[in-house]
Amino acid sequence: MNWLFWAVLSALFAGMTAILAKVGVEGVNSNLATAIRTSVVVVFTWLLAIPAWRETGVGAISRRTWMFLIFSGLATGLSWICYFRALQLGKASQVAPVDKLSVVVAVVLAVVFLGERLNWREGVGVGLIVIGALVLAFK
Repeated sequence: MNWLFWAVLSALFAGMTAILAKVGVEGVNSNLATAIRTSVVVVFTWLLAIPAWRETGVGAISRRTWMFLIFSGLATGLSWICYFRALQLGKASQVAPVDKLSVVVAVVLAVVFLGERLNWREGVGVGLIVIGALVLAFK
């Protein structure tokens, strides 16, 4: 259950992000706001990664891993650009739930591309996420 602890912290910080970003994007171009936020993330993550560099050198990372990490980074960047623009135009209480439909997208992609299977309870859970996001988005 160690993963659950980290997942809950991730949800906590992601929820805080929506509110902090909504206030931070006021009166600023959303792309500039995204760049500032991303710069902070880059510095912060490199501070965490530098000690690990000694354990696993960059040269030990396969080309396939590099490719998927680069594509993941591009997807993250595009997500953040869209998210900040949506926050600038809409209410955080509506944008954040729609953004969390990423959970549904991730589950569907995991089933299609990773061969993961869903049982009926998990399928119901995914459906409830969709319904919940729609209820909150169109209140």
